[in-house]
Amino acid sequence: MKSITTLLFAILFINISFAQSKDNIFFDQKTLINKFHTIDELEELKKGELISLYKYRVREILTIIPYLALANQADVSLGDNGIKEDSQNLKVLGKHHEATTKAFEVTNNMISEFVPYADTEKIVWSILYFEEIIKKIRIGANGNF
Repeated sequence: MKSITTLLFAILFINISFAQSKDNIFFDQKTLINKFHTIDELEELKKGELISLYKYRVREILTIIPYLALANQADVSLGDNGIKEDSQNLKVLGKHHEATTKAFEVTNNMISEFVPYADTEKIVWSILYFEEIIKKIRIGANGNF
């Protein structure tokens, strides 16, 4: 019984430590898309699938743009940029994460309501355009993708 309690406490401690270390990063890998598409691939998809892709691309762009001068890759922390990881800076970053999450909700609702009225061709074009923007963001100033 004592070993089970110790094990559970250790798991909880590791989990809390990991969660706290994520508070100091600008954005993480799960906010990034993992596949770019060709026009042929997109033209084979149904409108609902295209709208889902559209949302994910908008999400990545909205996530990265505010931090573009600081990071264009996931899991970059304040400390990696020489920014002190004190309570004030963590609070500012936390508030921005909260505001970004709220903005995503509002934006996704708007996309869900209005984009289905767009021509499929325009949705495909928009996704390709967003993906080009994302590629340029990921390449960054140093040109490494």
